[in-house]
Amino acid sequence: MEPDSVIEDKTIELMCSVPRSLWLGCANLVESMCALSCLQSMPSVRCLQNTSVMEDQNEDESPKKSALWQVGMISNGTSSVIVSRKRPSEGNYQKEKDLCIKYFDQWSESDQVEFVEHLISRMCHYQHGHINSYLKPMLQRDFITALPEQGLDHIAENILSYLDARSLCAAELVCKEWQRVISEGMLWKKLIERMVRTDPLWKGLSERRGWDQYLFKNRPTDGPPNSFYRSLYPKIIQDIETIESNWRCGRHNLQRIQCRSENSKGVYCLQYDDDKIISGLRDNSIKIWDKSSLECLKVLTGHTGSVLCLQYDERVIVTGSSDSTVRVWDVNTGEVLNTLIHHNEAVLHLRFSNGLMVTCSKDRSIAVWDMASATDITLRRVLVGHRAAVNVVDFDDKYIVSASGDRTIKVWSTSTCEFVRTLNGHKRGIACLQYRDRLVVSGSSDNTIRLWDIECGACLRVLEGHEELVRCIRFDNKRIVSGAYDGKIKVWDLQAALDPRAPASTLCLRTLVEHSGRVFRLQFDEFQIISSSHDDTILIWDFLNVPPSAQNETRSPSRTYTYISR
Repeated sequence: MEPDSVIEDKTIELMCSVPRSLWLGCANLVESMCALSCLQSMPSVRCLQNTSVMEDQNEDESPKKSALWQVGMISNGTSSVIVSRKRPSEGNYQKEKDLCIKYFDQWSESDQVEFVEHLISRMCHYQHGHINSYLKPMLQRDFITALPEQGLDHIAENILSYLDARSLCAAELVCKEWQRVISEGMLWKKLIERMVRTDPLWKGLSERRGWDQYLFKNRPTDGPPNSFYRSLYPKIIQDIETIESNWRCGRHNLQRIQCRSENSKGVYCLQYDDDKIISGLRDNSIKIWDKSSLECLKVLTGHTGSVLCLQYDERVIVTGSSDSTVRVWDVNTGEVLNTLIHHNEAVLHLRFSNGLMVTCSKDRSIAVWDMASATDITLRRVLVGHRAAVNVVDFDDKYIVSASGDRTIKVWSTSTCEFVRTLNGHKRGIACLQYRDRLVVSGSSDNTIRLWDIECGACLRVLEGHEELVRCIRFDNKRIVSGAYDGKIKVWDLQAALDPRAPASTLCLRTLVEHSGRVFRLQFDEFQIISSSHDDTILIWDFLNVPPSAQNETRSPSRTYTYISR
């Protein structure tokens, strides 16, 4: 018997001269490979070689002879393949096939692969198609089912944990094994945890509704089963849709704090968190309120003029006053830690973050401070350029943005304090602005709100609707909320405002009217607006805990809004 290598070489050499119908007649790819490996033992090969040459010569004269093979279907147990008509040497086929398989099985895996590669490279496109059809179902694997069988449940769980809610629902219906992996892997819990980590609305809702206590537990035994989270998810979505509907329809629960100022009345500024509200009043005091009971916890005194602006963090409260000073207070004890005397007139606004503080004044200047600690604050630079009082400032790591009664917004480099550009467009003085990323939103005494691209200085949109000076403005990724001297608070659709195709009439979603005086300051989050006014009140507009009677009021007539599409 000849060596295997000689058999393989002869098999490949013979392949080109033998009619393709001979190996197409095999029931599968392996059989066709093996059949070729034993062609040298077939008595008919030499005859077929001569016949194939004659067929090629007669091909042009008689095209019908090239279609000699009739098509039939035979089953190989899992699939069907196309085979030729009756083979030459039919009687010896089974014996020859068995011999081919025997030789093939004796080769190493690398030799088998090499042989198959040589063989496939000599086949035509038509044959490649049939081989692909045969191999395709063999290569398709249910990896989610296969991984646990190999003790790799955690990998299957990790793969499915990237699915959104809609896809996770579909995955549960694939088969019982997929459903088991999702259930035992607590994937609905992981989906909710992912949303809480990445979306402030989900995080806030988890804290307010109390289901945050069931999240982020290391041991599965510490919490409820997967079915609990599976049923919780649609309730969360319903809550979110209700909140968004309340915003659009103006449905809210209103709470009111009466500041009861003894002398001059008015609340010029405020900031809040989950526990408290800190307000600056016209009567020179700073009052700290309990956010739940609405009781006054503490009154800070020291300024000799109205408290016009403030900001606080977990350590300090910084306030600016019409007495021209900036004071730093201990947020816990209320003790005065520092007093900065620089501006010549009232300090109208201030911001601090990451060791930097910026203040602006009626004296037309902007002061940039290095804030190493509450007691170590040094003046870095004074920015001049505005021709009237600088009413508001905001900044990030790239730009400092200021707005003035001179009708302009000026942009400065945060790192160098150099002037960058001026934004022109308002017809009267600018009273308020907020800056984030590339967007600046400003409000003016021309009664309009403008949206700007800070990089190119272009005005993207003008919002009209207020009847008097727009005194305060805030925005997030969904909406703009503005307050004005007309006593009204307006809620605007930010995404629509940034779309130049959106009609101006659709941009204002709701107007809230409860204050009896000018609105001086407001702040909002996903669930509420807190505003202050010349009427000496602080109002809390709650869009989450809306009483049933308010829920039955007329819904928004024009458009609907869904936070998450299911």
